[in-house]
Amino acid sequence: MQLLKKTLFHLGICLLIPLGNLWAVSEAAAIFLLISPGARAGGMGEAQVAVANDAYASYWNPAGLAFLPGREIALMHVNWLPNLVSDMYYEFIAFRQHVPSLGTLGGHIIYLNLGEQQRTDEQGNPLGTFTSFMFAMTGSYGANISDNAAIGLNVKIMHQKLAELGAGAEKGKGKSTDFAFDVGYLHKELWTPRLDIGLTITNIGPKVSFIDEAQADPMPTNFTFGINYKLIDSEFNKFHLVLDIDKMLVASYPDMDWNNDGRIGGFDKDGHSSITNAIYNKKGQQETAHTDPIYIGIFTSWVDDWYLGGDIDKPGKGGSYDKKIGGYKINPDGDIVATNVEWGEPGYGKYNDDGKLEVGTGKKRSIKNELDEMIFNFGMEYWYSKYFALRAGYYYDKTGKINNPTFGIGLRFAGYGFDAGFTLGEPGHPLTNTMRFSLNMEF
Repeated sequence: MQLLKKTLFHLGICLLIPLGNLWAVSEAAAIFLLISPGARAGGMGEAQVAVANDAYASYWNPAGLAFLPGREIALMHVNWLPNLVSDMYYEFIAFRQHVPSLGTLGGHIIYLNLGEQQRTDEQGNPLGTFTSFMFAMTGSYGANISDNAAIGLNVKIMHQKLAELGAGAEKGKGKSTDFAFDVGYLHKELWTPRLDIGLTITNIGPKVSFIDEAQADPMPTNFTFGINYKLIDSEFNKFHLVLDIDKMLVASYPDMDWNNDGRIGGFDKDGHSSITNAIYNKKGQQETAHTDPIYIGIFTSWVDDWYLGGDIDKPGKGGSYDKKIGGYKINPDGDIVATNVEWGEPGYGKYNDDGKLEVGTGKKRSIKNELDEMIFNFGMEYWYSKYFALRAGYYYDKTGKINNPTFGIGLRFAGYGFDAGFTLGEPGHPLTNTMRFSLNMEF
């Protein structure tokens, strides 16, 4: 257990922080699939779903491949999160090939090296070091369904090695091999020649487990809607405004007192009082921590934090106060004095120990809870002729508290392309001063 906890802690620090939507991502596995490739995207706030007009389309939106003639290869290397660790790096390579009368084939390979880590036993004694990595290989296909619209499909297989083996009573190894797929849609010149839109649902697949099925986590299934508006579109000057909106399609619940009876579970699925399988309430709702399967989660992820409601706490985890039954009193100095409401008493858990109504509980919950979890990627790109580009963008994630401006440049000449992207941020932020460089070759 110590080995796995230490490995996951490393991943949490190095991956969860910069990827945004921390609540949803922290409940998912294979989150390395969300790291954005391409210095061009890196300079545009990571907004690309409605652009997708080079080999990186196999990642951003495979439907974009359908509009691309010829063949191309793209490469990127970046030292990932150098502010946190010195030996972690990310590699990406993509390829596309147009096939007349068929469409465009392509794909990409992702490799994330997590560096060297310390292995310990259950007592914390060092047992040497090991290296961890994550790898994914994707095949892509894009085809036109009309002159201006296309669909795309990705099929991917991934392998994650977090550790050599489990520790103590853990069975199995800290490795996993899984599969997933993406679907994409791109419509150019929608309503006006200046507007393109794109849609993707990525990382659709079964849950990922390392040690046993009971510890399985869902894929980081993600929905993105993108807009690309051509504000200026002349022969020598082009200026595009781009927006991507991301929503994680993962519906995960901690222990939830759905029926407000003051306890978690106590019944079987049929509503009968039980000891051996007491994870449900009397109505048959599961109250112990769980994640909706993907075929349900793509719908419930839009309403799990407001419409579904529920009490997200259990004893010892905060939320043990309730204003409605006098759980809070104000002393003569005007300070709020909190008095615990015991577990099982009416109203337990609606307010945390700061007196704030918790997300997903109470009558004040609203769809705003879901909107706050969305990630907004703003980008702009200016091209002078076909040879030189200037880029800027902004990455905004309210829940993850990430607000990163980005900048970039691009050069194209004789079929070769070079891009550089730079991410700014507050001092100490994991992505601050991250540099991305990528190369494209058309032939």
